[in-house]
Amino acid sequence: PADAGRSATMRSLAASGLAGGGEGVDTEFAPDLCLTDGAPVTGPDWHLTALHTPGHFAGHLSFAWHDRLFCGDVAMGWSTSLVSPPDGDMAAYRTSLARLAGMDWRISYPTHGAPIEDVGGRLHDLAAHRRGREAEILATLASGSASLAELTRQIYADTPIALHPAASRNIFAHLVDLHDRSIVSAMPILAPSAQFSRL
Repeated sequence: PADAGRSATMRSLAASGLAGGGEGVDTEFAPDLCLTDGAPVTGPDWHLTALHTPGHFAGHLSFAWHDRLFCGDVAMGWSTSLVSPPDGDMAAYRTSLARLAGMDWRISYPTHGAPIEDVGGRLHDLAAHRRGREAEILATLASGSASLAELTRQIYADTPIALHPAASRNIFAHLVDLHDRSIVSAMPILAPSAQFSRL
């Protein structure tokens, strides 16, 4: 189901009325079979292993076929993945990147874009990008509290305004993660409308 695997924080945000960007969300979908991490998917002469790789979505699965990875939306070759709470979870996404980077892949097939031949390098670059974005958020908050809109305008100053809604959802995903790690505070409550400060 669309909300399967959400963390307690994401369930709380959803219960408060927060909805993500809606990209690909099918709230009516009822799976015939729910696969857990490590579950086999087999055919007459092939065998895939399901890997729970939440982040872009809480219930996101990748699939391993020997040394080949069908990585879905975890790692695209041409862009970073949108992480939009409550469907997306930045902490889970970073964990999924680290998990996949700890395995030996010959090639990866993303949902969007060309196959990725340097899988380890791409996973490393995506993790570094997220660390860099987190550092930008913290550096911006070092000069005082800010709203999500203010953070988006400052951090994405060179990005077309039309892309700011998606950018702000990515920033909010980082802020939720930073809040859960007690690095930033959100007043009055954790929500896109909050005022964020460094602790």
